[in-house]
Amino acid sequence: MILRLLAAVVCAAIVLPASAQTPELAAIARASGTPDIPGLKMVWLAPWGDVAKAHPWRNIIVHRTEGPAGSARGGALEQHKNPTRRGVTVWVETDGTVYWAVAENLVPTHGDGGNRNDDRYIDNGPTYHQVIGSNSIGVEFAGNYPDVTREATEAQVAAWRILAQVLRARYGIPLDHVYAHNWIDFKDARYCEGCALATMARQWGE
Repeated sequence: MILRLLAAVVCAAIVLPASAQTPELAAIARASGTPDIPGLKMVWLAPWGDVAKAHPWRNIIVHRTEGPAGSARGGALEQHKNPTRRGVTVWVETDGTVYWAVAENLVPTHGDGGNRNDDRYIDNGPTYHQVIGSNSIGVEFAGNYPDVTREATEAQVAAWRILAQVLRARYGIPLDHVYAHNWIDFKDARYCEGCALATMARQWGE
């Protein structure tokens, strides 16, 4: 598993376009509408509005759904129809396609109240009942069915490397405010949901 994870990180570093590392990305991240984001295949179900009128997102929570490959589109479409249902704003398919499903001023239901208080993964003092769905934009990575321990695909990792930068730049989210679902909420004991991807995002930003 560790070797697969390292391979995915190396692959992401190789395929990341140089333009995604320039100030141009920060400018694009503050745009409105449906901008082209270098290195991302973005499907805009809900275009960006004026970022000043977006919900005040303070955190990013990374999720992994137990849907099969190909399920992100369906999940995103259902989320778009009913934005505040249980789910997230952004969905990432196994091929790296990113679906922006919900207008950024609306709050889907995700996260269960920041109820993790065991310090198993991180210091939960600052997150306990503080990092919750109403202040955290959620990103769902599809494809870990039927094996919940399956890592994200190389295409998802490459997309995440750019997407994490975009979300942080657009909403002014600090690096240490990127969280895995399992870091802040008790979840499935079989695996650590979102932990590898959240760790990557923090390491990339260092």
